[in-house]
Amino acid sequence: MVAAASVAWRSELAPGVHTAITGRRGGVSQPPYDPLNLGLSIGDDPRAVTANRQVVARACGVQPDQMVWMRQVHGARASYARPGQAIAEADALFTDIPGVVLGVLAADCAPVLLTDPAAGVVGAAHCGRAGTAAGVVAALVTAMASKGARPVRMRALIGPAICGGCYGVPAELQASVAAAVPQARCVTRSGAPALDIRAGITAQLAGLGVRRVTHDLRCTAETDELCSHRRDGRAGRFAALIWHER
Repeated sequence: MVAAASVAWRSELAPGVHTAITGRRGGVSQPPYDPLNLGLSIGDDPRAVTANRQVVARACGVQPDQMVWMRQVHGARASYARPGQAIAEADALFTDIPGVVLGVLAADCAPVLLTDPAAGVVGAAHCGRAGTAAGVVAALVTAMASKGARPVRMRALIGPAICGGCYGVPAELQASVAAAVPQARCVTRSGAPALDIRAGITAQLAGLGVRRVTHDLRCTAETDELCSHRRDGRAGRFAALIWHER
């Protein structure tokens, strides 16, 4: 039985547009993976991951075959999603089909969920350091626009991610990312070079014309109920989900 706390519900992003963010507990995966690990590509037993995804589907009130996942590669490709489809090598999904549940996996990277409710289009992006610098948010907004969405009408949710105070990186890496996303440059609490991925994404969305942005400000490294690779090493993956009701 799934623990009640394994799926943390957010408010509707827009009328009829649902979002959910999962936790670590309530699943069947074995250590070192978090019990509710939803990632298939990190060495966990695929049967356990499939069972966990079924748990999450039930908690969300949808069927497992409504959920679309992708093999995330820290890039900037956005793919159109259809029911029951398996997506290879993409870091963003979008659809205008009601009832299709888009899933993003994370364990420190930021999941970004988008909708234009007037156009009936939803999207989801996996925004880590590399993908943010590569422009995955812009790729998703552009892809959604191909289905009639408009940035000025879009609403966004930036989900939990590692905060700048915890995300220390070498100075050379910081400089490389900041060259593409200057707003991501920051320092840790001790003053070392760091990256604030959330700040970078927020600036990118604003530059694209997306102004209505909601934040789940939990830091994955500091929040025990969330998966964190930086904190735990071999960690599971939590999910951020979005779908337009049928």
